[in-house]
Amino acid sequence: MDRPNYITPAGYAALRSEYDQLFATERPALVETIAWAAGNGDRSENGDYIYGRKRLREIDRRLGFLSRRMKAAKVVDPSQAPDRSRVYFGASVTIADEDDNHRVLTLVGDDEADAGHGLIGWNAPLARALRGAAVGDLRRVALPAGEKEYEVIAITYPSA
Repeated sequence: MDRPNYITPAGYAALRSEYDQLFATERPALVETIAWAAGNGDRSENGDYIYGRKRLREIDRRLGFLSRRMKAAKVVDPSQAPDRSRVYFGASVTIADEDDNHRVLTLVGDDEADAGHGLIGWNAPLARALRGAAVGDLRRVALPAGEKEYEVIAITYPSA
């Protein structure tokens, strides 16, 4: 990776929790099921065995992905931000578009982004446009639907 994988402490905890759950619970139970199914004889028509092996590959692939993401993660606590007057990682930003529609967005790590809940990834086009902005600044961003201009209305950070 050429750029750091910023993530909040809560986001890192969620990645770690998923990894631990897959590794300590799901994978051992699946291995046990596969061993039982293999002992039943003909594996070519054994649904438990075939599905189990497929699911095991999916889990191993996900574990590898989670491991790489956690290894590359740089945990940043937004409550420790030195300059709270500008938009940086972890900030919750209230923006208004040209039609005076207000939205509240929180800039989080790419692994914890969820646009439906107002969490946008640090490297998303809108997040890149908002970086370093202060209250009252206008920022233009190119979106798939066309270029839009947003005004920063408020900036907040979580408390320590």
